[in-house]
Amino acid sequence: MATPQDLAPPLDATSADRSFFGHPRGLATLFFTEMWERFSYYGMRALLILFMTAPMARGGLGFGVAKAGAVYGLYTAMVYLLCLPGGWLADRITGQRRAVLYGGILISAGQFCLMAPSESVFYVGLVLLMLGTGLLKPNVSTIVGQLYAPGDHRRDSGFSIFYMGINLGALISPIACGWVGERINWRLGFGLAGIGMLAGLTQYVLGGKYMGTAGLHPAAAESPEAQTRQKRNALLGAVGGLVLIGLVGALAAAGVFEFTAQLISNALGVVLVIISVTVFSWLIFGRGWSATERKRSAAILVLFLGAALFWSMFEQAGSSLNLFGERSTNRNILGFEFPASWFQLVQPALIVLLAPLFAWLWARLNHREPSSPAKFSLGLLCGGAGFAVLAWGASQAAGGVLVSMWWLNATYLLHTIGELCLGPVGLSAMTKLAPARVAGFMMGLWFVSISIGDYLAGKAASVYESMSLPSLFGTVAAFGIGAALVLVLLIRPTVRLMSGVK
Repeated sequence: MATPQDLAPPLDATSADRSFFGHPRGLATLFFTEMWERFSYYGMRALLILFMTAPMARGGLGFGVAKAGAVYGLYTAMVYLLCLPGGWLADRITGQRRAVLYGGILISAGQFCLMAPSESVFYVGLVLLMLGTGLLKPNVSTIVGQLYAPGDHRRDSGFSIFYMGINLGALISPIACGWVGERINWRLGFGLAGIGMLAGLTQYVLGGKYMGTAGLHPAAAESPEAQTRQKRNALLGAVGGLVLIGLVGALAAAGVFEFTAQLISNALGVVLVIISVTVFSWLIFGRGWSATERKRSAAILVLFLGAALFWSMFEQAGSSLNLFGERSTNRNILGFEFPASWFQLVQPALIVLLAPLFAWLWARLNHREPSSPAKFSLGLLCGGAGFAVLAWGASQAAGGVLVSMWWLNATYLLHTIGELCLGPVGLSAMTKLAPARVAGFMMGLWFVSISIGDYLAGKAASVYESMSLPSLFGTVAAFGIGAALVLVLLIRPTVRLMSGVK
């Protein structure tokens, strides 16, 4: 009997399809899958630090800012760090399509756990969200890349359209989840985010027929023996990771050491450095790679470091900038004070408006289009400039004075321009530069850069009350602008390392 996979159109036919605004119809399925996943993620993220710092009398957890910042940074960093093993498991065991499905199920379960009036179940929910996003996030992006044939000039434009879907979900979720969470009940806001993920899963399953064979199977090994060994090693790695987590939990429960959010957060910083050094050492100096693959991995390293620094600025939208919006910004419009979480819709709204313009611009420039490293340097410059603006605005917020919302909005505009120069370009560059046999793993590596950025963003939030805001924002601005200037000097060497990839 024929299976749905057997009946799927071949990938060549899928690549030739132009029924979705000149792109394969499967892009629409992935567009809406990612839109609803981002609705779930950003709806929850808009509420998270506000919920943790809200007094228990108002239904919050009553955490101090230092602890809330540590938990926030830990959660958001782990969400993206787990994309690395998520891509690895998809490459070797499940294939990207099943990984996306399983990840969406875990995300829905995690959001519904956050509705329970229990701090311990709250942490269980965060863990489920981490695991689910780690499976879904890298693999849905990998499938997008597989919809296009090698050399298809529509790829960058397709990723820009896909990126607009990400931000459409991020646009509507703070409005809905933010209002329900802040004005009705925090936990109902999390539940609404879970319903969004269920909607995404439903259309993903129904629209799978439009993706052909993209992402259906694990990466092909060189031989049946190698395939068996590949799956065995992947299973052993997954089981070993679970055993390690269980061992740490058991030691903490036995009182061998104090298991605090701050302790885990500090340990995570060390883990992120070790993972990054280990992976890039393997890619650049390990056996089995061609000279071209080594050079392209070195180019990925340059882009990886630039991306991590950019995300450390951009991802403060949910931490320190969220607190600034709640505590230091005048949110009254014609007598109506809108929820602080609504500031989280500014960036996605700008991206939805500007993404088509950037997609058109890159296609219009054609051979004059800036290289990926050049676009990354522009992104870093915009990130640093955004914090320079906010440092000026924060200097006027002394003594409890509420400043105009336009300081935050100007920062978000600059950060959005920076994201459009870096975010979709980075996703596309990863699919082109990564060795084909580790495509999912390398997409996971891209998300490790976001993990590092989220970790640093959480650290910035944890010192929000112990450092003057002009000094905090000014320091971030200096690092961003300085990194942009360094990357400008590395543009030509990095382009050479890319070995012909445009």
